[in-house]
Amino acid sequence: APWRIGIRTAEPKMAGADGDDSLYPIAVLIDELRNEDVQLRLNSIKKLSTIALALGVERTRTELLPFLTDTIYDEDEVLLALAEQLGNFTMLVGGPEYVHCLLPPLESLATVEETVVRDKAVESLRKISQEHSPVDLEVHFEPLVKRLASGDWFTSRTSACGLFSVCYPRVSSTVKAEIRQHFRTLCSDDTPMVRRAAASKLGEFAKVLELDYVKSDIIPLFTALASDEQDSVRLLAVEACVSIATLLPQEDLETLVMPTLRQAAEDKSWRVRYMVADKFSELQKAVGPEITKNDLVPAFQNLLKDCEAEVRAAAANKVKEFCENLPEDGRETIIMTHILPCVKELVSDTNQHVKSALASVIMGLSTILGKDNTIEHLLPLFLAQLKDECPEVRLNIISNLDCVNEVIGIRQLSQSLLPAIVELAEDAKWRVRLAIIEYMPLLAGQLGVEFFDEKLNSLCMAWLVDHVYAIREAATCNLMKLVEKFGAEWAQNTIVPKVLGMANDPNYLHRMTTLFCINALSEACGQEITTKHMLPVVLKMSNDQVANVRFNVAKCLQKIGPVLDNNALQTEVKPVLEKLAADQDMDVKYFAQEAISVLALA
Repeated sequence: APWRIGIRTAEPKMAGADGDDSLYPIAVLIDELRNEDVQLRLNSIKKLSTIALALGVERTRTELLPFLTDTIYDEDEVLLALAEQLGNFTMLVGGPEYVHCLLPPLESLATVEETVVRDKAVESLRKISQEHSPVDLEVHFEPLVKRLASGDWFTSRTSACGLFSVCYPRVSSTVKAEIRQHFRTLCSDDTPMVRRAAASKLGEFAKVLELDYVKSDIIPLFTALASDEQDSVRLLAVEACVSIATLLPQEDLETLVMPTLRQAAEDKSWRVRYMVADKFSELQKAVGPEITKNDLVPAFQNLLKDCEAEVRAAAANKVKEFCENLPEDGRETIIMTHILPCVKELVSDTNQHVKSALASVIMGLSTILGKDNTIEHLLPLFLAQLKDECPEVRLNIISNLDCVNEVIGIRQLSQSLLPAIVELAEDAKWRVRLAIIEYMPLLAGQLGVEFFDEKLNSLCMAWLVDHVYAIREAATCNLMKLVEKFGAEWAQNTIVPKVLGMANDPNYLHRMTTLFCINALSEACGQEITTKHMLPVVLKMSNDQVANVRFNVAKCLQKIGPVLDNNALQTEVKPVLEKLAADQDMDVKYFAQEAISVLALA
């Protein structure tokens, strides 16, 4: 092409020389696009809009776009960037009137082998389809969709599936009939990838069709795809089922949708059953209360008892939502007679993912079933899950205690569940104790300060003198989180006196825990409490007989130094650190000198 020759010979010139400098931006682009370095090619593609602006709309249409269309044989990441850029090019080619000029390069990109590139090209085509006038849509866009739909390679046919729904509403009835025919053809394509793409867009396409065509065209396609030999196609038909069910009048659901849905819920492939379980709440809303009562309740029971753990976990995740959406008049009866027996079995399931999924939603049943049923039927299940060996199950129960608290009240809760929590807190296995410590701030927030002080405070203090270091360390961290939750005043009255009391403990490890607690609490408690109550204890401990305690005093003073005012640092902290810097023990000396230099007390 002559324009290329002109550009190749274009040399950079001083601005305003004779106008040829306008060729320079595209000359640079071409050089970079031909560069061996992928990063340079990628950078030039990302600057396309700047180059198009420099060229102006006419030259972008006549020179830049043909060039880009001819060079689609690059690395996937370059093509991906190009497909994305072209979706925002409407104004750069002269507005909606010329938007069809963007179709050739995007059509080529929609046929490449790499899926992410094709998907991005389809996304950009969908975007610019909205900017076509109805006439341009029929003259330019719809022929492109037809070409893709009847392409030799499956790549182009899969891309076509994503474009039917955007052009269908705005074309004439003749063209609509052609589009429906093309979609039908793709739904029975020989290649599974194409049928998959068609199945994934079935619901979206159904939404833009007239109701009569939904019944005459979409339902047969839905039935066929839901019986496809490939399970990857069948599971996508389940997703379409939600959209189709919302479009049809109630009286047609039983005959047109339910047979296929029943079949999917009992499919031989667990992936299809998993998809049914995953979409169950949406299906339930789409089909309405009557069909839910007659058909979905038995189907849901079967999914909760499925032989595959993944299916049981997906169904367990939906227990609360399913129960909430049941018709109010018979809700309690359905739950008690049909759902709860299955839930009881899942509490002791062999798979931890199933138990964890159930534990994340089971507490929500208490608000649906009310106080008496919760106490009689649900509390034993909560207790069993609180004692489960899987930490995630325990965490999910503890993190949802507040909704049970609302229903049965804190007293009842403390009589039933708290003994189990206390039991775990004193468990012989230190890892179990550790897990409970980590949940304590969460539990404290849910139960409130009074209840916490009455029932759980003593536990938190006991952990500070545990014989396992990891527990003492976690307990220290736990105290800091509790102070952040309940405030400095609570800390001063409840926690600080007990922590400081440990400074006189005969066991040097417990004396060191005092220092670790002060490190953690000083910032949360603030300057006044730290200076008045904590600092004197730290300074006194600088005379400890054990070197490990003394060097931890130096580290502690370094940590709490920023919280103290300058007067305290100079008159109280500095003399003690200077004394420690002259200590006989090498480690004490080292940490004291480090603290002096960090706090700038030299």
